[in-house]
Amino acid sequence: MTEGTSTTVAAHTAIAPVEPPERLLMGPGPSNPHPSVQRAASAPVLGHLDPAYLAILAETAKMLRQVFGTRNALTLAVPGTGFSGMEASLCNLLEPGDALLVGAAGFFGAKMAEIGARCGAHVTTVTGEWGTPIHVNALRAAARDLGRVKVIAVVLAETSTGVRQPPEDIAALARDLSALLVVDAVTALGGMPIPVDELELDAVYSCTQKCLGALPGLSPITLSERAVRAIEQRKQPVQSWYLDLLALQRYWNPPHAYHHTSNVSLVYALHTALRLMLDEGLDARYARHALHGEALRAGAAALGMTPLAAPEHQLPMLAALQFPAGVTDGTGLRRALLDEDGIEIGGGLGDYAARVWRVGVMGYNAERRNILHLLGAFERLLPRFGHTFTPGAGLSAAEAVYAAQDSQV
Repeated sequence: MTEGTSTTVAAHTAIAPVEPPERLLMGPGPSNPHPSVQRAASAPVLGHLDPAYLAILAETAKMLRQVFGTRNALTLAVPGTGFSGMEASLCNLLEPGDALLVGAAGFFGAKMAEIGARCGAHVTTVTGEWGTPIHVNALRAAARDLGRVKVIAVVLAETSTGVRQPPEDIAALARDLSALLVVDAVTALGGMPIPVDELELDAVYSCTQKCLGALPGLSPITLSERAVRAIEQRKQPVQSWYLDLLALQRYWNPPHAYHHTSNVSLVYALHTALRLMLDEGLDARYARHALHGEALRAGAAALGMTPLAAPEHQLPMLAALQFPAGVTDGTGLRRALLDEDGIEIGGGLGDYAARVWRVGVMGYNAERRNILHLLGAFERLLPRFGHTFTPGAGLSAAEAVYAAQDSQV
């Protein structure tokens, strides 16, 4: 070494390669993707303006229209997760001073109100009890006090409570008020029907990692012609350049103008997941989610875990299960499920953070073996955490649901 010089020697590190453990993801998302979806994500990366990739984008949009139940030209996948779709919908449709009416009976409805306020809108929130849907009459009464309402926003499938919000009456109210209706379908899309055109829904967004069975990182979205016209008639540009939906549409559709570097591998995964869904058939897929969701709830109820949502409002793909008698350490039980059985379930949110577990039955995971595996693990662990029950009660209740289904085939 020459005097006056120095040499930097990289220190040896013992960082191991990424080798995550195998998990059964039975929480509120993500869910385990089908193996072919994971394989698709490892296909060769193309440039985001490569003609071969643009053909994949076109096919992805076509399949998304089928799943959304729409012919909307503006149907694509926004980069980012479900919150990206939420923010894109609201920041494109709202300008400062616009009136936004939000129905919120859970964590995610409240987030719609928060984003609307950040857009400069005058936000009125109709709050409901967690575990119940918002009643259309409450929204109608609030609208009377507001005068001109530009946007109504509701959550179709509230991930924090397991509640299905009936959309029909709210869609009719939006039409009566000449308001645009924004619908959060993050947990719903791919697990239950979402008739966008039939109900004249104006902006509907979701995510890819739940019932669609793809990978996290994209947010499918569709906008009606009315919603597109509202964006075109804005007095000022959309607050977010990156989430400008008209600019994104010009990239997904001709002229394919450059907007951003597309999440190529994630689009491969989404394309594959949508193809699997359509090959299965939408009605068959919805029936599958309904069957396994019913078996989960039956087994959980037999073990003393009552869903937060009333039966008539329960989602097929997600249940917020209240702790059974004697259980106080819900976090400890969740950790035991993860460490001992490799099963992930979710904790509660808001005031229910220490009162419920959130269990998902989504996409590829909506299978009999997974439901029975989870219920068996609950049966083994619940006595350790303070709850006693008739041994085998949960598995027997779930098997009864399957037996009834088998008898009808």
